[in-house]
Amino acid sequence: QVQLVESGGGTVQPGESLTLSCTAAGISFKNYIMGWFRQAPGKEREFVAAVSRSGQFTEYEDSVKDRFVISRDDEKSTAYLQMHSLNPSDTAIYYCVAKEFMLVHATPRYGYDNWGQGTQVTVSS
Repeated sequence: QVQLVESGGGTVQPGESLTLSCTAAGISFKNYIMGWFRQAPGKEREFVAAVSRSGQFTEYEDSVKDRFVISRDDEKSTAYLQMHSLNPSDTAIYYCVAKEFMLVHATPRYGYDNWGQGTQVTVSS
């Protein structure tokens, strides 16, 4: 059974940084694309970022492209999302996602079938 456990959420002020972690269990981590989605109050869940199985390719939603960095550590079965220059519009529940995929360099925005429970990120002054 796939388990994805997020950590690192919290409350920060505008302009500050935060790093989320997602530790996976029950999977062969290196066979999975890892990603993050978020859902803000009253809005639909949206794609944030993905990192390929190889770790060499990443994909970002436009509003976070120059501020967030996704990465992975296969030795630790953990994915990370470094978030910089946070602003109130980044306030949301952030979900870690995983998808087993054959292609080692793919970074899809859709089709994730494994989800974590989510971690709250609040950006407020």
